[in-house]
Amino acid sequence: VASGGAPTCCLQEEVVVMPPKPSAKGAKKAAKSQKIRSADKKKKKSRKESYSVYIYRVLKQVHPDTGVSSKAMSIMNSFVNDVFERIAAEASRLAQYNKRSTISSREIQTAVRLILPGELAKHAVSEGTKAVTKYTSSK
Repeated sequence: VASGGAPTCCLQEEVVVMPPKPSAKGAKKAAKSQKIRSADKKKKKSRKESYSVYIYRVLKQVHPDTGVSSKAMSIMNSFVNDVFERIAAEASRLAQYNKRSTISSREIQTAVRLILPGELAKHAVSEGTKAVTKYTSSK
């Protein structure tokens, strides 16, 4: 405890670092950058989740020389979200029917078979099974 009665561990000096003074020529630029910095602190850009990175990777695997417009990417993103929601809802219903509180890979597989038509369902099931096998073997 210091002589003033306050503990010394809690006494701190505030250090203020001043930015270097800009020259007359660069004063306007510095003022603009200050405004931009203060605006950045107030409003942080919100993050928007999407499948666009993954869609792009698959596109490059299938057609390396082909690009995709932002509108087409938006449509593909909506499509993936829609299929995801349909499969999740169907799997949830299946779990409820069987009085289960957990959605397992079996419910997902059955939901895929119910939602996707014919050959597409077969391919989706085989790819899903392959992915689950790869995941469990890597653990």
